[in-house]
Amino acid sequence: MKHAAVAGLALVSLVFSPALALAQSVNVTRSILPTSPYTLIFPEPMVTASSSVDPVAMTINHPDAPLQCDMSVVPVEDTDWTPEAALTALDDTQVAAAWAELMPGFALDTKGTTAYQDATALTYVGSSPESAMGVPLTLVHTETVSNGRGYVLDCYYATDQAEQARPIVDFIVANFATRSDADCCIGAEVETEGEAVPAQ
Repeated sequence: MKHAAVAGLALVSLVFSPALALAQSVNVTRSILPTSPYTLIFPEPMVTASSSVDPVAMTINHPDAPLQCDMSVVPVEDTDWTPEAALTALDDTQVAAAWAELMPGFALDTKGTTAYQDATALTYVGSSPESAMGVPLTLVHTETVSNGRGYVLDCYYATDQAEQARPIVDFIVANFATRSDADCCIGAEVETEGEAVPAQ
């Protein structure tokens, strides 16, 4: 599946803790198109940087930190595609070449499968010593096919910020869904506004 380009990462240090996804409010974005359903859940202060309807795509980023995720719904020819078969067939050299323009020296670190809310996805993680953004980047790539539609979710962050950024990326991936009615949130305690506190 084709990958989206990094739009532009702010080159400053992350200013939030790894627990951000568990401690702050979250944004829930749902597709209004029955032909391209999805639910994308991400913690504040990440924001929607861009979105489109045809093709269906969205970019979210942290306005003050080197962290960005691109989601897209893409056409697929092989509707029998499975993440397990894709993992077996994954060619590390071809993957590295596909990312080389954006991330020179890109190499895979790990590969496997991971869980969205409602589907299993192929995933791989790779990094490069340099990038179009001028800093070493790490990529977390995930993709799946559901109901004849392809879904790609790519997240990028400055490699030296992995300790703070990776838990947030994992939260976004685990809470992504290929349907528009998914619940929030996996890996977080949801506190209802105005929830009554038991008397002591």
